[in-house]
Amino acid sequence: MLQVKNIEKYYGSKNNVTKALDGVSFQVERGEFIAIMGASGSGKTTLLNCISTIDTVSAGQIFLDGVDISELPAKALARFRRERLGFVFQDFNLLDTLTIEENIGLALSLNHTDPAKVGVQVRGVAKKLDILDILPKFPYQVSGGQKQRAACARAMVAGQSLLLADEPTGALDSKASKNLLEIMTKLNRDLGATILMVTHDAYSASYAKRVLFLKDGRLFNELLRGERGRPVFYHEILDVLALLGGDVSDVI
Repeated sequence: MLQVKNIEKYYGSKNNVTKALDGVSFQVERGEFIAIMGASGSGKTTLLNCISTIDTVSAGQIFLDGVDISELPAKALARFRRERLGFVFQDFNLLDTLTIEENIGLALSLNHTDPAKVGVQVRGVAKKLDILDILPKFPYQVSGGQKQRAACARAMVAGQSLLLADEPTGALDSKASKNLLEIMTKLNRDLGATILMVTHDAYSASYAKRVLFLKDGRLFNELLRGERGRPVFYHEILDVLALLGGDVSDVI
């Protein structure tokens, strides 16, 4: 579904260049739940930004369902982003002047979807995430956990191919974080959502089926969960983080 081929990303001017990504390659199969980890400055957020088309690669290619997104013109890229990519961010990115229902259906409305169909799709995904009762409310009227559920609903409402999550539990307490991770697991398991999640937290990463570790802009290691339980996988993640070296507190 997703192919990342030898991508590189440079920042800076001619005399002061920083190489944020250095020949990163991997594939994501449809229906996978993958976490990306690494210390601060390892390139994990840059990688997600390039996949999400927020940023562009300096070299290499990224294919989503066979489409080279690094070659799309601006107008086609904007439409591709709305239709094929779902986003869940740490600070929710909900618009305070819109109701939860309007926030969830925003991408559909921007794509000129029939209003009646928008309502049906919004209520359908809201029911799956148990937030039907808050649809008429505004973001300031609901809890952080409910906001994050709404953000997940918005990311999935149009049947997007890939759900991208950037530190989705970073602004939540431990109970809300666990609830969100269980919701994301449900989206992956029951709805077939393909999820790519950047996180610094080993506990969050242990919910994934595979973990990619970045170090200095390169793919350092990866772990497959297989049939092992989440607690066992969690400790294996900690072992790899210890091997990364540097300030391990940045990634635990």
